[in-house]
Amino acid sequence: MSGLDIFAWIVLIVLVATLIAVFVALGMMPGHIARKRGHPWPEAVTVGSWATLICGFVFWPLVLIWAYVDVPKRREEPK
Repeated sequence: MSGLDIFAWIVLIVLVATLIAVFVALGMMPGHIARKRGHPWPEAVTVGSWATLICGFVFWPLVLIWAYVDVPKRREEPK
């Protein structure tokens, strides 16, 4: 193997490692945001994030928005 071949393999390994790191970071981000903001269902946001990211990425932005949206508080019933 020449030096150029070794350099190409190193670049390929770094590229694959970077893609895996970005995928994991995107999968964890909405759940982390939901926990940090005190969302009432952070586990559901986390599961939704991973499920949509693995199954096609189409609804992942909606899960990210859901992590930022707080559910309105229930009104107290008059006594």
